[in-house]
Amino acid sequence: MEVLYEDNHLIAVNKNCHEIVQGDKTGDIPLSEKLKTYLKEKYAKPGNVFVGVIHRLDRPVTGVVIFAKTSKALTRMNEMFHNGDVKKTYWAIVKNCPPDREGTLAHWLVRNEKQNKSYAYNNEKPDSKKAILHYRLISHSHNYYLLEIDLQTGRHHQIRCQLAQIGCPIKGDLKYGAERSNPDGGISLHARTIAFVCPVSKEIKKIIANPPEDNLWKALTENAL
Repeated sequence: MEVLYEDNHLIAVNKNCHEIVQGDKTGDIPLSEKLKTYLKEKYAKPGNVFVGVIHRLDRPVTGVVIFAKTSKALTRMNEMFHNGDVKKTYWAIVKNCPPDREGTLAHWLVRNEKQNKSYAYNNEKPDSKKAILHYRLISHSHNYYLLEIDLQTGRHHQIRCQLAQIGCPIKGDLKYGAERSNPDGGISLHARTIAFVCPVSKEIKKIIANPPEDNLWKALTENAL
């Protein structure tokens, strides 16, 4: 487990594509429980250790995830996420070049619980939620394109769904139209940065997570604009 940042209130890790943030029906040990063990051993804490889940990443997605070490920090960070005071940047590798080098996507997303999938529409539909993101092409190879994405709303599978809607499914994302899976079973979507003003110290915090160590990520990020 790669710890990216830690203070008295928060701890951030670089999640891999096999990890889950909190427990689900698979029964696999989530990052929240792994962190409790890590903190208990690191600080020789007796009794239970508090680790609060602030936000989540889909299982096949990699990158930075922040957890709260105190209930006070959990409450404050939840408020900041809810109010849009936390800036999240993602990197995505796609097979097809987007229509413009830079643009804003706005769709209405409808979530299908049974399929665990969202569908994007250009017009408002019953039970839909508006989804907005800004993308920028920052690198490309002969076959792939690296997009930097500023997420302005936090909807279910938003980036995956919206990019697929414009003909740019994320590499490895079979659910949203990719031709084949990635060897590691993940998808090429990475939570690159999280930035916010610390609710306690009032300092600006920017936590950065390096993408997976494979040749394609390395080639594209080395040539990033």
